[in-house]
Amino acid sequence: MTLAPGPQIDFEAEGLLEGVEGEPRQARLQLLEQLHGEGCSLEELKEAVASHRLTLLPVERKLAGAGPRYTAREVAEIAEIDLEMLLRFRSALGIPVPDPDEHLGTDADVEAARAMKRFLELGLPEDGMLQVARTIGMGTARIAEANRELIIRTLTQPGDTERDVALRFAAAAEYMLPLAGPTVVYSLQQHLLEQIRHDVIGATDLASGEIGGAVDLTVCFADLVEFTRLGEEIAPEELGMVAGRLEEMATAVAKPPVRFVKSIGDAVMLVSAEPEPMVAAALELIRAAEQEGQQFPWLRAGIASGPTLPQSGDYYGRAVNLASRITNVARPGSVVLDEATKEATEDFSYSYVGERRLKGLDYRVKLFRARQAGEKRR
Repeated sequence: MTLAPGPQIDFEAEGLLEGVEGEPRQARLQLLEQLHGEGCSLEELKEAVASHRLTLLPVERKLAGAGPRYTAREVAEIAEIDLEMLLRFRSALGIPVPDPDEHLGTDADVEAARAMKRFLELGLPEDGMLQVARTIGMGTARIAEANRELIIRTLTQPGDTERDVALRFAAAAEYMLPLAGPTVVYSLQQHLLEQIRHDVIGATDLASGEIGGAVDLTVCFADLVEFTRLGEEIAPEELGMVAGRLEEMATAVAKPPVRFVKSIGDAVMLVSAEPEPMVAAALELIRAAEQEGQQFPWLRAGIASGPTLPQSGDYYGRAVNLASRITNVARPGSVVLDEATKEATEDFSYSYVGERRLKGLDYRVKLFRARQAGEKRR
């Protein structure tokens, strides 16, 4: 539905063209007239100009949608859900929590609240839903950041006016969002299917009722050596590129049953239901780092196997702690693992590193360095 244009506004008299001359002034005037014709109030336009976000207003309207605006209290009433639960859910997703009586909500907020209500009606526990929401929030924030960077690099050009950038951003949002949504759903389906295939529920689990509890996994951490010192020598954007490249390499070697879990600054975390593929993936990751050349920092990896508790997309437990501690003592360019992992694998050659008392552990751990069979010691 096209809104009828409101009364003409003298944007110059309102101070919205102040300090802008020549072609940029004409472009801003055209943008203001277009936004006002699409239903933006003078107050919205003034706020956008004052906060230097006039360029973003068209894409904000595309993403948030037009139509009525609701308070959080009204959203909760329409969806028939507790207001406090609604606000906790928004907070868990990483979305700003508004004042309950501000008219900021859209139809999308109402639909999201109704979906949450349906989840609750299925009997899912509130705490569990909030844990999952936090994971979704972190994941979708990274997806949004990646898309934002791609759009900015692609759609901005030297000499652009506010109107040029604003219309390109709005067009990108209009065409990309319908494509991105199904891609995210497809990726979720495929990852969930793969994880279910490897997390088989056995008769013992059914009898004990411990389904979804601790499972035996092999955990690997790999981190960049002297990454902190490197940050004192190169620009922040170059440092970010190094960390990003590590994540790309880790994702590339994480072939099922190995799964990429997360990156933590200068480190990445992988898990696998089978030890053999994990050791192979870690060795491949070390080789990939070496092939990046001398400008790329050394990489080292630590691996441990044992009971691990999956929770909201992350993993906890003895094997996780042990793998992290082993990584801290591994030499640059090496893959070091515990005895449990060594005993469960056959296709590699090992050298005994020794018994170490690792930080935070009250026992000594036998450690081994893994190499491809036939690879010479260095």
